[in-house]
This record gives sequence, C-alpha cells and structure tokens, in this order.
Amino acid sequence: MATSTRGPGPQPLEKEEDLPQDRPSGHLSVISKLCYSIGGAPNQAASSAAAFYLQLFLLDVAGIPAVQASLVVFVGKLLGAAADPAAGFIISRSPRTALGRLTPWILGCSPFLALTYFFLWFLPPIGRLQGLWYAAFYGLFQALSTLLQVPYSALTMFLTQDQEERDSATAYRMTMEMAGTLTGATVHGLIVAGAHKAPRCPEANLTDPLLSVASSISPHTSQLYMIAAGVIAGTYPLCTALLALGTTEEDDGYILEQRRVPFFQGLSHTLQHQPYQKLVASFLFISAAVQVQQSYLVLFCTHAAPLHSHMQNLVLLVLVAAVLSTPFWEWFLQRVGKKAVAYGIGAMVPSALLLAAVPTAPVAYAVAFVSGTSIALASLLPWSMLPDIVDDFRLHKVPLKGLETIFYSSYVFFTKLSGAGALGISTLSLEAGEISQLFLFLGVFGAIAGWPVLPLTLFVCDRSAVQSLLTFRVWAHFIPITIIGGRCSYFSHFTDEETEAHRG
Repeated sequence: MATSTRGPGPQPLEKEEDLPQDRPSGHLSVISKLCYSIGGAPNQAASSAAAFYLQLFLLDVAGIPAVQASLVVFVGKLLGAAADPAAGFIISRSPRTALGRLTPWILGCSPFLALTYFFLWFLPPIGRLQGLWYAAFYGLFQALSTLLQVPYSALTMFLTQDQEERDSATAYRMTMEMAGTLTGATVHGLIVAGAHKAPRCPEANLTDPLLSVASSISPHTSQLYMIAAGVIAGTYPLCTALLALGTTEEDDGYILEQRRVPFFQGLSHTLQHQPYQKLVASFLFISAAVQVQQSYLVLFCTHAAPLHSHMQNLVLLVLVAAVLSTPFWEWFLQRVGKKAVAYGIGAMVPSALLLAAVPTAPVAYAVAFVSGTSIALASLLPWSMLPDIVDDFRLHKVPLKGLETIFYSSYVFFTKLSGAGALGISTLSLEAGEISQLFLFLGVFGAIAGWPVLPLTLFVCDRSAVQSLLTFRVWAHFIPITIIGGRCSYFSHFTDEETEAHRG
C-alpha cells in the first residue's frame, strides 16, 4: 500500500486503487432521522434568539454604547470562528468510544452551553464592565456552540454510507434546525414582547432613536430576558439525549483505520481541494449577507420603518416560510440538481430592494415570505453539498480518519469569520453621526463584489440624511443585496458533476 511522504507542505495522498472497493450502505429509519435532526434544534434556537434580540438587549436593556455592542458581537464571532479549527483538531484526534467518536462531544458540550447561554442574558451589577461580561460570555457561547455543532454536522457522514440517505438526513436536519430557529425566536419574542414599547413618531428622538426606545424599557425587562434564556437553555440536555438514544454512529469501513495525517497537513489538503474551494467561495458572501439581514431585521423594524407593531409577525413569517420550504427545496434539489436550485437564493435581491423602497406592511409581509424561502435554500444547499465534497476527496486521495471534521470545522470557520466582519462593521456604523464614510465604504465594497452601487452611493452622499435611521436602512437591505448579487454568478462555476462525482 502506498504511503504518504512526510515533508514540508502537503504531500499527495494516493493511490485510488488502494481504496476499499466495497462500501457499507444502510437505510435510516424515520425515527433515526428525527432523533438526529432534533439534536441540532437547541443550538439553532439559541443562536436565532441571540441573532434577533441580542443587539436589542445590549443597546436597550444593558444600556452599553453601540461601540461596545459592536465589539461584543465581533469578539464573540471571532472567538467562535477561532474555535472551529481547534474543534477540528481536537475532535479529529479523539478516540472512538462505545458511543462513537462524535456523539460524546455533543453530549459533553450540552450542559455547559445551557449555562453559558443563560448567563449571556443576565444583567450583572458591575457597571462599566458589563461590556466585558457580555463579550466573555458571548465568546464562550460561540466557542462551545462550535464544539457541539462541528461533531453534530459531521455525524451525517457516520449515520450511513448511502448518499441518498445522507441527503435525506440532511434535509431532516435542516428542517428541524429551521424549526429550532423558529421556536427560539418565537418563544424569546413572545416572552419579552411587553418589554419594548415603540415611541410615537412625532415624539421620537430622531437624532438618537436608540435613546428614545431605551427610555421606554419596562423595569422587569431583564427578568423577562432571563426567563426566555432559561426556557431555551433547558432544551439542550433534552434534545441531545434524544440524539444519543435514537442514532448509532457507524465506523466508516471506507476509511483506512491505521492511516492518520497530521492536522495541519490534513487542513492543507482540505483547502487545496478545488471543489471545496468553490463551495467556500460561493457561500462565503451569501452566508455573511444572510447573517447581517437576520441580525438587523428587528432593529430595522423598530427604528427605521413604521413596522414596530408588525415586528413579531414578520419574524414569525420569515421563519415559518423557511421551515415549510425546506422539504420542498430538498425535493426540488433531487430533481433538477444543486446548481440549478442555487439560483433561488437570488430571490432575496429584488424583494429586499422593494422593501427598502416601499417599507409598508403589505410589502413587508410579501418580502418576509420570499426571504424565508431564500434563507432556507441558502442554509440547506451548502450542507447538502459538503458530504459530496468529502466523498469526492476520498475518491482522489487516500481516505484517512479525522478529515471529515476538518472539512466541516474549516467551512464553519470561514462562514463565521465573514459574518463577524459584516456584523461588527454594521453595528459600529450605528455610532456614527455622519455616514458619508459608511457610504464610501459601501461603494468601494460593492464595486469589489461586482454590484454597480457607486452611482447610488454618490447620490445618497449628496443628501443631508445623516441619522441612524438611514444607516439601518442601508445595513438591513443594501449590503446583503450587494454581497448576494455580486457572488451568486460565481456559484455557477460549481457544477453538479463535481459535487456528485462520487456517484459516477
């Protein structure tokens, strides 16, 4: 059997004729798929509640400045991104136990994640150090979430070796994760619904709308946020226990048991695999756009558009549309191919433009439905392609143990890093009184992304609108459109033949 030569830089892993020719295959029961999918719901519920309400909590309840809020978001996302390669390294080296190699990590992280999430919404009596408190717990939450999400997502590779069953399990997982997203945002929103009262437009402080809303916070707001956090945190141990009871982690017979590769050498091979490069490049900007739009939907409805009374319904409609459309996208994906389905993500572009131009309730509800279906597709498609790419790598290299988690952790790392930059910059923009520099950045960034925004940028810069209201409009709509519009065309270079080469 050929062995890889150790030396500086990645060495070729070959030969394909050395690979085992008979792969195990197995049918997954509906109960197994349901138990697997339920295991990821708490993480999505917590992440959804944080995405929609954390910035509102930091600005309105904790009362920290927008600069500190931006640092909390950026530091948290950065630590979460940094935890991805660490998770890939640690998990790839972990031994197999009676429960498998990945399941113990899911069970072990669950109680610590529940505690961390609860204290993220606690209001500590430490005065000016509150920003440090929230940065620490948000960073810890992101890191622990990664230590759970990486083995959970990689578990798809070890439930079965049948690709159609993997795609089906992925669809179950994405549907349940969307349901978790819906549940988290809805439960949290219903519990804290009475905490925020919208100021009347004539009396609103247009110079600083955040201060205007902050003055209307009820005295029991912090308790409501902690109750909401406790409800969501309690789902972690319950759902992960169901996952462990209802699934069996198989040891992949296609992997060479005795062959292991050093982590950094494996990472180098992973990053040099061209189908993987195309997947990451295609979804990097799309993921950032979705994260920005999700994070700023509540703030946009509260401060930039006369839609405060519709805020809960709009969030609910986005998430319901995402949940209901995920099975449809999976059915459609299997019949027309992954490349063709990818163009459905572009539906967010005209809908978001329409809402930015006409921020009325009927338009908002229509846009919310379209956005929900597009977000579902943007979430389902990359995770459906990733197992294909891992199998494609196995066909061209000698399959080694531990590389699955490197693929998954590095992909999550890149998506989190893009989201951290986008969310950090956008939140920081709220602190600015003048936004001409923001629009200058938007014009340059849009030109790089391939979307012709410079004429609009110059037009807006000539206007006298310098309020935070306008900043919300831009970051909640135009930046995501710029990113998606500039990068969707690049995705067309990623063909179905490459993603499904292992089936040939």
